[in-house]
This record gives sequence, structure tokens and C-alpha cells, in this order.
Amino acid sequence: MKTKLLALLLLCITGPVFAQPIDIKEIVRQADEKLRGNSSIGEFTMTIQRPSWERTLSMKNWTLGTDYSLILITAPAKEKGQVFLKRQSEMWNWVPSIDRMIKIPPSMMMQSWMGSDFTNDDLVKESSLVKDYEHHLIGEETIEGYKSYKVKLIPHEEAAVVWGKIYMWIGQEELLWLKAEFYDEDDFLVNTEILTDIKQMDDRIIPTHLEMIPAEKEGHKTIMTFDQIDFDVDLKESFFSIQNMKRIR
Repeated sequence: MKTKLLALLLLCITGPVFAQPIDIKEIVRQADEKLRGNSSIGEFTMTIQRPSWERTLSMKNWTLGTDYSLILITAPAKEKGQVFLKRQSEMWNWVPSIDRMIKIPPSMMMQSWMGSDFTNDDLVKESSLVKDYEHHLIGEETIEGYKSYKVKLIPHEEAAVVWGKIYMWIGQEELLWLKAEFYDEDDFLVNTEILTDIKQMDDRIIPTHLEMIPAEKEGHKTIMTFDQIDFDVDLKESFFSIQNMKRIR
């Protein structure tokens, strides 16, 4: 009797002996892939809010894996026709109003994209959340009613990334990316990303409303709304060419 009681007490203290370990890297990969798919074509609206003004941009986006991305600005008229291309490690900007192709160097990946609170890196995902970072499960929290994993991402020493540290909150049930905090190399919070309005888009359920909020700029916010997305579409690497930047509509 004493032996059985002791065994029961040990089980309560240590937890299930055969509990499966959590592959947190795979969870991050699935949460990231859910938003991008193997390939995608989407339409988005971006609203930049400032204390004294607000403006809205509309755009189309094509992606293939993590190496290829093309963004076409469709409104307003002043920016309409601008194209941004990420092709592997290179990023380009076609500006039709001045008939100029601009290559964006790695040193400008942290620069604001179109005057928003997103960086060039945010929009084309120059860095890979899966390949360039170590992943550590540091706890569980509830975000907007969703029980979530809290994950700490630390960049590999050799990784060419812009963030010194990232915290991610991923919903446990659907593996939804719900929140992220981005820190610089000096461990200061730079941006907080909040993802809400979860709904069906094509073949999956994803957040469709994204807010990027800078930490030290009161009244500043950029809102990205996913209007339409088709995932796992037939796109080829040849679509993501400098020549196609001038033709895409």
C-alpha cells in the first residue's frame, strides 16, 4: 500500500512519464507557413496612422516559398505601379514615375517601407524565422482567448538578420501566429505585432488583421488587412524577375 501511494505521489510531482516533447521549431515553421503557404497570391490594404494624419495603400502580393516575393502597389495614384521584388538574397524597387530600377542594399532592410511602421525586411521576409533563429519555448499565455505558446527566437551568430531577439505567441490549437515582439541588438523593444480577426481564407483559417505598433512613437500604428488570399497557386521562379516588375499589373 505504501509503495503504491509513493508511486502515485511521484507521478503527480513529475507529470506523465511518456509525455511527447514539443517540437517548437516545427510549431514556428507551421505558424509561419500558414500565413504564406508554399506559394500565394493576395490583395492587401495597408493603413498608416499618425497623430495628425492617415493614409491608405492597396497592393497585390505574389510569393513563392521564402525566397521569392513580389509586391505591386495598386493605389493611391501617387504610388500606383511601384513594384518591390525579393529574389533570394536581393531586393529591388521599380519606380515607374521616374523610370528607375533601384537595388535595395542589406543595410536598408531596417528602413521604413513606404513610410509605414513595417521595415523592408518585414514586407519581403528577408530573414527566415525557421532557419535563422534558435527557438525556445518559455511558457504559455492566453492571447485574445487563445491558449498560446510563448516562444523566444534568438538569431544564430552567422545569421544576417535585423532583430536581436523576437518573442512569438502561437495559438496551440490551430497554430495561429497571434502576436510578436521585436527587439534590437541592445535588447530594447522596437515593434509589437498583433494579429486578429481570424477567419477562413482559401483553404485555411488565419488572422486577417495585423497591427504593427512601434514601442516609442505614441500615436503611430500601421494596419495591414488581408482582403483576399489564394494559397499554393501555380507560380514559377521565372515570374519573379526584374523584367516582370515592369510588366506586372
